Amino acid sequence: MLNGKKQERNVPEPQLIARMPGRRESRMTELTNTQALKEKLSEAGVKYAIASYVDIHGVTKGKFVPLAHLGQMMEGSELYTGAALDGVPQDISDDEVASMPDPEGLAICPWNRQLAWFPGNLFLNGEPFEACSRNILRRQLSAAADMGYRFNLGIETEFFLFRDTEDGGFAPLSDRDNLGKPCYDPRTLMDNLPIMDELVDAMNELGWDVYSFDHEDANGQFETDFKYADALTMSDRLVFFRMMANEIARKHGAFASFMPKPFADRTGSGAHFNMSLADLKTGENLFEPKGDDLHNCGISKIAYHFTAGVLKHGAAISAVIAPTVNSYKRLVRQGSMSGSTWAPVFMCYGSNNRTNMIRIPGMGGRIECRAADIACNPYLGSALILAAGLEGIREGLDAGAPHHENMYNYSDAEIAGQGIEYLPRNLGEAVEAFEADPLAKEVFGDAMFESFVDFKKAEWESYQNHVSSWEVDRYLRMF
Repeated sequence: MLNGKKQERNVPEPQLIARMPGRRESRMTELTNTQALKEKLSEAGVKYAIASYVDIHGVTKGKFVPLAHLGQMMEGSELYTGAALDGVPQDISDDEVASMPDPEGLAICPWNRQLAWFPGNLFLNGEPFEACSRNILRRQLSAAADMGYRFNLGIETEFFLFRDTEDGGFAPLSDRDNLGKPCYDPRTLMDNLPIMDELVDAMNELGWDVYSFDHEDANGQFETDFKYADALTMSDRLVFFRMMANEIARKHGAFASFMPKPFADRTGSGAHFNMSLADLKTGENLFEPKGDDLHNCGISKIAYHFTAGVLKHGAAISAVIAPTVNSYKRLVRQGSMSGSTWAPVFMCYGSNNRTNMIRIPGMGGRIECRAADIACNPYLGSALILAAGLEGIREGLDAGAPHHENMYNYSDAEIAGQGIEYLPRNLGEAVEAFEADPLAKEVFGDAMFESFVDFKKAEWESYQNHVSSWEVDRYLRMF
């Protein structure tokens, strides 16, 4: 909402229009008219516009532009030295990249309504910059559109709320947030309600339609669930959500953490990708079965093919949707005091079963990738998953039989006997799989592919060379 109040139904709010499924193709005249947009923002009390884009991590970057210069900003006046950021494949001698703001992604920052945030696509010398994360996703969305599909995506946002402690550490905000099984505990959710209430209000002000939120399975961990959208919109929202959650938490003397697994003995934070394809013309959900449900899981034949493509490239995908050293401490069978990590370990799929990489929720009509975590770059993750799924459809790949059982209960020998592969056990394995998969290079383009591999290899090597307190405690006086 531009001014925090509901507007008349015959004059829809710009950000809501832009986020309606199927409406990205036709920009409203009001949005493309910079002067009209400037006037609306001025009326709403906006002083500065943010020409934003993301680095390799999916962290938002940008410059603040006084509203008087909005017209220049919308034409790409804000230039950036790519070499100054993580993973942007440029040398210091290269020409600067320009952020071209997408008016359909406009969000007035609920925690400071003097600021208007625009996601942007990077351009270089007047052409789309191949290594821009958002451009990479847009290329795959275009490939999907050529096949008659729109890629719909919902992301479950799991995260932690912490306070700093006097000893330099961190802890949950509530002193009674110490249960062995804290999931769905209303008392500790109420203790954190000042932050969560403001966050949910902000999300709904932006038109995201939050339908539930709860305390998750780790102390200090929370989740918000809100309506799905097209993949570009949802990726914009996740990037903005991480910034917004932290800014709101800071107002309350806390901080939001998107580290996948801050506690060794607690569950980690996923960002489960709930996915479906819709008919580009009619909006019909093509993952809904119509007499073509091969395994009675509640999805269509095309959804099984899509799933098969994702599983085929699952190891390479893992490097992008579980992109940190810490990510792989979440993707384990054990490691939670509550009895389960709730995270997948194997590249397989099944019905309403949370131990598979790909789960088909009970209502059907969509598939859920459970390997993704909250630290991922959503543009890159959804681009590679979409490309893999489209390959599965084009080639008619077979996903095989679903697994309805608890996959954690199988031994390594039993898993091998069924021909099921493990997800990568660590970031090093994942990056090796990514580097070896031709689809990864095809999707990312040469420059971003090489930058991603080099950056993640260096991250893994740095971790391997680090001497941890665990090693010192275990070995320093062993002999």
